[in-house]
Amino acid sequence: MTDELLAGYPVVVDIPVAWGDMDYFRHVNNIVFFRYFESARIEYLERIGFRELTDEGSVGPILASTGCRFRRPLTWPDTVAVGARVTEVGEDRFSMSYRLVSRKLGEVAAEGDGVLVSFDYAAQRKVPLPERVRRAIELLQGQ
Repeated sequence: MTDELLAGYPVVVDIPVAWGDMDYFRHVNNIVFFRYFESARIEYLERIGFRELTDEGSVGPILASTGCRFRRPLTWPDTVAVGARVTEVGEDRFSMSYRLVSRKLGEVAAEGDGVLVSFDYAAQRKVPLPERVRRAIELLQGQ
């Protein structure tokens, strides 16, 4: 069931829900969902070689915006499967979507999005998305 819910997401990471992820209301705190998305986003960036590119110079990704639609509360114990995919590529940025599935519930617990901008950290300004990153996204997405 989880695999069907994450079809179309080329990167999926499994993350155990920690007891400490829950808050006073006995469900996973909303900010933790963004950490789950971050884990999938970082894995995606690893697979397209953007961190490696950053290690070679000053250009890398910077998160410009992010959002979340909460669908189901999560509780411990559980494991979440978080999918990440790129939905749009622009001149200096790309948009991502995330889907977070509770393995215990077998349902989508949240969906999110984010925009990452290609950024020159030395010059402190956005720059065109490197061609090798663009190609790696196309390959990973199966385009």
